[in-house]
Order: sequence, then C-alpha cells, then structure tokens
Amino acid sequence: MATPMLTPDAVVPARPVHPPRPSRVRLPRALAALWAHRRFREIGSDVLALVVATLDVWLVVPEHVPGYSIYLSWLALPAMLLRRHLPFVAVLVTIPGFFAGWAQLAAMIALGTLARRRMLGWRTITAALLVALSRAVLWPWSDFLAQTWEEHVLDAIYGVAVAGMPMTIGMLITMRQELAARIRELARSREREKRLYAATVRSAERAKLAREMHDVVSHQVTLIAMQAGAMQVDLADPEATRQAAETIRALSTKTLEELRELVGVLRSGVDDEDTQPGLEHIADLVDGDEVHLAMDACPLDLPGPISRAAYRTVQEALTNVRKHAAGSPTSVRVQAADGTLVIEVHNDPPRLRQPRNLPSGGHGLLGLRERAGLLGGSLQAGPTSEGGFSVRASYPLPR
Repeated sequence: MATPMLTPDAVVPARPVHPPRPSRVRLPRALAALWAHRRFREIGSDVLALVVATLDVWLVVPEHVPGYSIYLSWLALPAMLLRRHLPFVAVLVTIPGFFAGWAQLAAMIALGTLARRRMLGWRTITAALLVALSRAVLWPWSDFLAQTWEEHVLDAIYGVAVAGMPMTIGMLITMRQELAARIRELARSREREKRLYAATVRSAERAKLAREMHDVVSHQVTLIAMQAGAMQVDLADPEATRQAAETIRALSTKTLEELRELVGVLRSGVDDEDTQPGLEHIADLVDGDEVHLAMDACPLDLPGPISRAAYRTVQEALTNVRKHAAGSPTSVRVQAADGTLVIEVHNDPPRLRQPRNLPSGGHGLLGLRERAGLLGGSLQAGPTSEGGFSVRASYPLPR
C-alpha cells in the first residue's frame, strides 16, 4: 500500500485537548460533603479537641515537677470525649489537672462546650468560677502566699479572661445557631405568606373576571335569545322577522365588540376600569315603554367604582326582568341622599307566565353582592308581596 505524501499545504489534524482532571477539586468537595453530616462533625471536633489538649499538656509540662501534677494533667484529657454528652462532668474532671497541673486548654474547651449546651445556667456559672479560681490561685499554697498583691491582681485578671473567653464563645455560637434557625423559619413563613397572597390575588382576579364576563355577556345574550324567540313566533310576518334579525345582528356585533375589548385588556395587562360604562350610561339600558327611569340628585363626579357598580346593578336587574318577567312594567330609580347612592329596580308581576328555557346560573346577584361588599355597601333582592321582584342596592359616597 502506498504511503500518502505530506505536502507543505497539508493540514495535520490536531490532537484533541482534554479538559484537566478535577482531582484537585474533588477532595474539598468530598470533605465538604462529609462535614455536612452531623456525626462526622462531632467526631472531628472531639478528635481536634483531644489533640489540642494533649499538645498543651505535653509541650508545657516542665522537667522537675511533682508526679501527681503530671498524672492529674494527663487525666484531664479523656474529659474531651465526655464534654459532648456530660459537659458539666467534663469540666469537673479537668479542674484538678488545671489547678495542680497544666491542663488549661482542656478546662477551657470543656467550659466552652458547657456554655454552648446550657447557656447561662447555674452549672455554667459554677464551672466558670472553678476555672477562674484554678487560674488565679497558685499551687502549692506556699508559692501562692509568697506572691505580691500586684501578682494576685494580675492572676485574677487572667482568671477572668480564661473563664470568660470560652464561655462567651460558646454562648455566641448557640445564639448564632438559634438566630439562623429563626431566620430560616421566617424565610419559610414569608414564602408561605407569598404563596397565600398569590393564591388570594389569583382568586380575587378570577372572581373579578367572572363578574365582568357575566356583566358583559349576560345582558346582550339575553336580548338575543328573546329576539330569537320572537322570530319563532312571528315567522308569518316578514317585516317583523327582518327587524328581529336586524336586532339580533346588532346585539351580536355589540357583544363581540365588548368581548374583544375585554380580551384586549386582559392581554395588555392594563386596568380596564376606565373602559367600562358607568352611571351616565344607565339610560342606554332602558328601552321600551315598560321601563321607567328616574334619576334624582345624582352627582356627576362619582368615584369610578361606585359609578360602574351602579351601572352593573341596573343592567343585571333589567336582565333578570327580561328573563323571568318579560314585558312587565319596571321602574328604575337612582338617587343620592344622606351620603348614600341608592338604586332601586322594581318590576310588577309578569303578564304572561310562559316557560322560558333561558339559562341562569344564579351568579348575577351574587356578583352584585360582592361588588357592594367591596365598596362598603349592601344589596337586598327578593320577591314582593304583589308577586313582582325588587332589587335595592346602596353605596356610601365619599364626603
């Protein structure tokens, strides 16, 4: 087989460059993973305390000292293994080695553990006094009595420092842990509150959307259904059928426009309060000779929510009249008196009791009560003694 020749223009593929092995990163991560386990931290801290206390005794003990002081110093070291379960006993075990020997760090470590576990209790105070006296009082007594008063004062200061430092550090560690736990609990509480608030906002928005959809669609669709029923009755009259069809077309167009505006507002995220009809549009709802409208002393500068609620109240009441009592005389009265806007819609008993298959979910009056409650007003609705129906809503006006 012929060997291909390499020309100066030939391109030799480069060797793939492999990323460096993360061997230097794995060790700290492994140690961090182990340190996350509570049992590993406890064992590690016990071993470290035992090593530090052992070095303190081993490197400090002089050559010519009594034998019992050396034994007491070495006997204080096993207390490092008891300090986690029996901290007060561990301090008591280290006191002889500290008083008559050199086990100072062992006593300080045991005292710090006791302060961390028991905080400022009688055990901690007793252990701190013993540690301070072990540092301030010199053994044997002959050497202690031979000291000057300046040396006694200096030893007392050192005793307070040796006992106060580990006790303060232990208590600070416990307080920090409790503070961190409380901060985590507060964070969880805030998350729960945020979720509840978001759920409440979504529920309120869904209720508001349901009210608006009902108010926009129900009135127009009811009129469309009634006109369609009239067409079925007047099929023999072409002119009446044409007028009913024209009315249905106009109502359908108007309903689609209102739905399109509502969907556009929902998509844009802008508040739709300014696009909704108010008190000044109530006259547009009144059509026909059977509905009588009276508006007394109604201010023109009503707040937007109250004006829109008044319009929706009249709209829903007239819609119910057309559904259940078509053709019955109806009176609409809107008046402002004593700082309250009162809306009253009353209809007489229906003249023709014919069953109608118009759907009704019963949410119209419920939505009106919700509107009135949100504005601090009230709504009463129910049949009258004459056989008709009455709706009365009141909304407090701002001063």
